[in-house]
Amino acid sequence: MLLEAAGVTLLLSVLGFFLGAVFGGLAAAGRLYSSKVPRGLASVYGTVFRGVPDLLSIYLFYYGGSIALTSIARLFGSQGFVGLPTLATGILTIGFISGAYQSEVYRGAYLAIDKGQFDAAKALALTRLQTLRLVIVPQLLRHAIPGLGNVWQLVLKDSALISVIGLVELMRQAQIGAGSTREPFLFYCAAAALYFAIAGLTDLVFNRAEANASRGIAHR
Repeated sequence: MLLEAAGVTLLLSVLGFFLGAVFGGLAAAGRLYSSKVPRGLASVYGTVFRGVPDLLSIYLFYYGGSIALTSIARLFGSQGFVGLPTLATGILTIGFISGAYQSEVYRGAYLAIDKGQFDAAKALALTRLQTLRLVIVPQLLRHAIPGLGNVWQLVLKDSALISVIGLVELMRQAQIGAGSTREPFLFYCAAAALYFAIAGLTDLVFNRAEANASRGIAHR
């Protein structure tokens, strides 16, 4: 059961992280945009989700979304409380939270790219899409991957908070096992070992990605 719950934790974390990459990319683009409106919206998004406690964000998404869903259901004659799916809510919440942190990583990585690279792309008559795909994104990822690895560790730890809305992931399953057997030390140590294993294996993935992104780069 702990291994199955660890699979739920990994699924929740991975999907939330990649959804956060979408939100973070859009927010980073907004922060870098010349117009005040997208820049202001992106700044508010980042400030809110980095400043509000993650647990509070989870409650707001779950209960706020459930109240909205219940109100819609009542328009069609339904009675009673309609709750949001816990896994979907967890993925969405982690996506918004991690996106706020990833936006700063992407923005910093973009600003770290030498401006001469843009001039070189223009000199080669590359289109904007070609410049983005062949010049900007590879260099952006090289600068961003170390920071994204740190965000991933935050996402993995935040996944344990989703248990408060009823999702049976690794932390919640450890609580159930500890309560059923009255052996909390055993189950919490087992959960800690599984978290450590997931963190260690995924850290290897990020290290490999960072090495691949830095191939051919002379380190001084």
